[in-house]
Amino acid sequence: MRLIGVNIPDNKKIKVSLAYIYGIGLNTAGGILKTVGIDPDKIAKDLDQSEVAKLQAEIDKNYRVEGVLRQVIKQNIERLRDIKAYRGFRHIYRLPARGQRTKTNSRTVRGNVRKTAGSGRRKVDLK
Repeated sequence: MRLIGVNIPDNKKIKVSLAYIYGIGLNTAGGILKTVGIDPDKIAKDLDQSEVAKLQAEIDKNYRVEGVLRQVIKQNIERLRDIKAYRGFRHIYRLPARGQRTKTNSRTVRGNVRKTAGSGRRKVDLK
């Protein structure tokens, strides 16, 4: 099934399937289904066309998802860089922007680069 340009899984509950859309989590999916009046335990492939149309209209009208959301986030980061805010510098240097430690652990942002290969001591060959 395709919704908002995303293939969502057919064999899962609709609440979980909606969470495959970027910008919609489980809580938001539950709220959308409550607003539209669809049972969250219903399987995605069992939806009829009118229910799919209601979901599509609700998401288009009230939520920023997928490309639009990615664009907004990118613009926000670009604005922080332009005004030379602290968080903007952290993004420029590819470091964690929310106060995490960097002596160890910042592998996700910095990439999995390990610069040391051991203790530095050379092993002596036995004669």
